[in-house]
Amino acid sequence: MPKRRDAVQNHEKLLAAARAVIAERGIDAPLEEIARRADVGIATLYRNFASRDELVQALFERSMDEVDILLSEIGGEATAWQSLVNFMDRLGMWLLADPAMPTIVTRIGIIDPDRRPAMRFTGAMTAIVEQAQADGDLRDDVTSIDIVLLATMLGSIGRYGDEYVTQWRRQLDIVLDGLRPADAARVALAAGPVDLDSYHRMLRRSPAQA
Repeated sequence: MPKRRDAVQNHEKLLAAARAVIAERGIDAPLEEIARRADVGIATLYRNFASRDELVQALFERSMDEVDILLSEIGGEATAWQSLVNFMDRLGMWLLADPAMPTIVTRIGIIDPDRRPAMRFTGAMTAIVEQAQADGDLRDDVTSIDIVLLATMLGSIGRYGDEYVTQWRRQLDIVLDGLRPADAARVALAAGPVDLDSYHRMLRRSPAQA
């Protein structure tokens, strides 16, 4: 039987609230807070998700659906290098928008050690990396795993809050510059650097405060 409209709405509100609360308070955030943020009772939460791990798995599967959409939109650029840049930009921005994701992936690794979500990325990127190297646009010693790790590292800036998201473009430019062959032209960096006081505030801010 299809779910009633209000049941579907409650399910979606719980997923959205869980993402926000986990980003703020970590993977062990109180389920009562998630229910409150979704404007439903705790009993409604448990009707949708029998346990915390079941909720985490639902969040993970929803995120993987988003990843599949992202990957389907990569690869049609004029050059492999442009496809690589687009991938790093899209993946990093996705992580900036969903700072709970690294925590969720870590918990999935405990719940289901055989799951390997990174395979989605590295499989799609291998051919692009090899072509960019053949074109002379990418260092020969870089792998698809390097690209995924770098985009993930940059996306982690989102843990520190919106004040620091502007640094994403500047840091991406620095990383892209390092991926180019030694004789490639250098580009001007986007935005300005973080000042010392702002950097200290960022270091003192825990992910749960972001």
